[in-house]
Order: sequence, then C-alpha cells, then structure tokens
Amino acid sequence: MVLGMPLATFTFLHVLISLVGIASGLIVLERFLRNRTLGVSNLVFLITTILTSVTGFLFPFKTFGSPAHIVGVISLVILAIALFALYAGNLVGAWRWIYVSTAIAALYLNVFVAVVQSFLKIGRLHALAPTGSEPPFVITQGIVLVLFIVLAIVALMRFRPPTA
Repeated sequence: MVLGMPLATFTFLHVLISLVGIASGLIVLERFLRNRTLGVSNLVFLITTILTSVTGFLFPFKTFGSPAHIVGVISLVILAIALFALYAGNLVGAWRWIYVSTAIAALYLNVFVAVVQSFLKIGRLHALAPTGSEPPFVITQGIVLVLFIVLAIVALMRFRPPTA
C-alpha cells in the first residue's frame, strides 16, 4: 500500500501523471519553438513533472540511492531552478534561457525514464535490451538526447517572451 492505495493503483496513477507531464511538456516545447505564450499547459507541465518526481520517491524501496532516486533528485533541483526563473525572474534577461533550459531538461528526464521503463516493461523492447546496456537501448537513448539538445538550442534561439 502507498498513500492508502494498492501498489498497482499507485503505479497506475504515477504513470498517468508522468504521461500527462510528458504530453504537456511537449506542448510547452512547441510553444518555445513557435515563440508563443506558455499558457496553462506550462502550469500543468510543472505540476505534473514535480508530482512525477515526488511520487517516484513514494514507491517502496530498501535503500536510497538507486538511479531512479538520482534522476528524481536531479529533476526536482532542475524544477526548483525553473520555478525560480519563471516566477521570481519573470523570464527577463538570463532567466529566459535558464527557464527554457531547465524546463526542457526536466522534460528530457521524464522522456529518459519513459524510455527506460519501456525497455523494462514492453516485452519486445525488453527482448532487445534485457540489461539496458545493449545497443538498441543505448542508441535509442542517444537519439533522444541528441533530439532534445537540438530542440533546446532552437527553442533558446526562438523563444522571446514579451517583457513587461
């Protein structure tokens, strides 16, 4: 039981929150790339991405320090910086690129974990990379990383929110 829910229910809720975080993060990324106002999708992205990391720490574990915990801590630190850039820095000056970079990094970490989980849980993918160190897994994660780096560079060049 986690938060009064059976583990399977809690896992489903965690995955659902994660998927909403990824979907809303992709909308925010699109808004960066098209220099559009961020809108409510940005708030949904931030809340669900924070919840994804927080709920990840609630799963039963014997010791702290697994790769999942490390990714969760890194994600929360990145999100804290993003929140500061957005709400205290108002995306003015350097806070613009800090926010864009941290928001995309947080989205990348969610997608990174989704790829890891896909290779662990989807039979055909797991058969291609049972230990997570085989070429199909490494190549997939490499492609995702390069794609996010390119998208981040383009987003940094294009996104210019209006100054108040």
